[in-house]
Amino acid sequence: MKLELTKPIVFFDLETTGLDVAKDRIVEISILKIFPDGKEFTKTWVINPEMPINPQASKIHGFTDKDVANKPTFKEIATEIVDIFKASDIGGYNSNKFDIPLLAEELLRAETDYDIKKSKFIDVQVIFFKKEQRTLAAAYEFYCKKPLENAHSAEADIRATWEILQSQLDMYEDLPTKVDKLATFTTQSKYVDFAGRIIYGNDDEELFNFGKHKGKKVTDVFNQEPGYYAWMMNSDFPLYTKKVLTAIKLRSGFGNVK
Repeated sequence: MKLELTKPIVFFDLETTGLDVAKDRIVEISILKIFPDGKEFTKTWVINPEMPINPQASKIHGFTDKDVANKPTFKEIATEIVDIFKASDIGGYNSNKFDIPLLAEELLRAETDYDIKKSKFIDVQVIFFKKEQRTLAAAYEFYCKKPLENAHSAEADIRATWEILQSQLDMYEDLPTKVDKLATFTTQSKYVDFAGRIIYGNDDEELFNFGKHKGKKVTDVFNQEPGYYAWMMNSDFPLYTKKVLTAIKLRSGFGNVK
């Protein structure tokens, strides 16, 4: 079966300074854009993250501080990246939990006028874990019947991700081929933000998903403990989480956002 596209889908993969979505930065991004007519576009950037790369991360992807010192910053290429992502759905491997949240943080730092949340997300890892539960390299060998070479190279990983999805669609006849339905299948939780600090409840109202107010409606907490919003905004939460909180606060009429 073929994935039914009504608009382009962008598969992307990141190599980063570390694994903290709120603090770490991108050192490489590779994009594979698939158009409804089958045409493909690939682009890879190495980026100066403007912070040291964790040595453990360097061991995985091979980039050192010296390698990225003279590369463009994310802000310098953000407009070009947004132009590729606009009006497209998004796919990746473990992208819902890591790549998309981290990319959203970088876009906010770059002050771009683009909300990534408007796209449909397909996480190929979720399909794999629901069906077989393996790593990316094992998934590639299982579905594509060949070893994955150059693992942890961003471009090799996104190419493998796209090939895996095509093989999954062939193998599992019950998988939907329309992007919106496949996005629903690969969504594990009803997150409001990317970090999962806020989720939708049964009535589609936003609930806190951590700490002392876990399970409580965000609006109820703001009403009962007005200072909680300020505490979160001044704490080390992801920028996108703070953006969501501010939107809820403004929408619900709790005054200004100081």
